[in-house]
Amino acid sequence: MKKKLDIIHEDKELLVINKPSKLLTISTEKEKYHTLFYEASSYIKKQNPRNKIFIVHRLDKDTSGIVVFAKNESLKQALQINWDKLASVREYLAIVEGVIKEKEGTIKNYLKETKTLQVFDTKNPKEGKLAITNYQVLETNKVYSLLKINIKTGRKNQIRVALSSIGHPIVGDKKYQSQKNPYGRLALHASKLKLIHPKTNQEYLFLSKIPKEFERDFKNGIERYFK
Repeated sequence: MKKKLDIIHEDKELLVINKPSKLLTISTEKEKYHTLFYEASSYIKKQNPRNKIFIVHRLDKDTSGIVVFAKNESLKQALQINWDKLASVREYLAIVEGVIKEKEGTIKNYLKETKTLQVFDTKNPKEGKLAITNYQVLETNKVYSLLKINIKTGRKNQIRVALSSIGHPIVGDKKYQSQKNPYGRLALHASKLKLIHPKTNQEYLFLSKIPKEFERDFKNGIERYFK
């Protein structure tokens, strides 16, 4: 039986969904239908076959959390053109390997993408795009740390590369040197988004449900995050 969409917010122009891990945001050459976009499109076409949906931004397949769709193309374009300004808060929760000594910090990387679509950190500013990732430690145990992440730029694989570059890869991220996977998924979740509507200037605050496995191991840190 097909699972229902986990809708965070819906109005005449916006559809905001809590994406599960292991689901593509949009289609690829190999997968056309098992995507969040396809499911969102099917959902609004049930309301009216003429309805259309437009993706505003993406999450990696293995990342869960907030994804915003527009119900008309003009809003999609207005949001995308000024996304870094309009999305004033883009927060994530991440569980990383090891205990981070610094309770908070900023990671700056220059990211470069290879022809095979692999993203890596380059030391040459002329070769890569600047990525700025802020983090705060919410809770630690002897093995892992729960972090609040706030990104100032929206680069592909930005958070994953940033944390791996300081020796604390995200749990379950084999692509970026993680050695452990107790959750059976990438431990990265888009948890909070503050967004300004480009036409009305109305401010929205979207919050997503936290994965249960995160709460199991870091209940105190997650409670602290939402205070």
